[in-house]
Amino acid sequence: MRKVPMTVGGAERLRAELNDLKSVQRPRIVQAIAEAREHGDLKENAEYHAAREQQSFCEGRIKEIEGKLADCEVIDVSKIANSGKVIFGTTVTLYNLDTEKSVTYQIVGEDEADVKSGKISVSSPISRAMMGKSEGDEIIVKAPSGDINYEIEKVEHL
Repeated sequence: MRKVPMTVGGAERLRAELNDLKSVQRPRIVQAIAEAREHGDLKENAEYHAAREQQSFCEGRIKEIEGKLADCEVIDVSKIANSGKVIFGTTVTLYNLDTEKSVTYQIVGEDEADVKSGKISVSSPISRAMMGKSEGDEIIVKAPSGDINYEIEKVEHL
């Protein structure tokens, strides 16, 4: 089975969500089902059906998170010596040679990606173009709008 890379922060967020689902959400839903059952006829009880639907969603999400955590390989990039090369988990500052603007991204697992917060998936076109490159190297990213030329300004292990 292929292990999926994940940062320490991403694994912690999943564990926190799992803990919330198991210790807070699940008991709340069980209580809502119990209260709805007390109202009588279950066939026409909208509260009961809504609570059962919530329970189904909650249990599905618990299984999904447990599966992701079982299949992931947590990589702590701060414990890896900085060689100046772009690897999973590094924070990279790119200089766009066309617009003359800099942008900073952290390379994370697919489930952690959030472009607005500067986290891009390891499988994204930008990440694939950067992997294995060093500070000062120029890369070309194949984007739908055309090729974009970048220079790798800085590689950090944060």
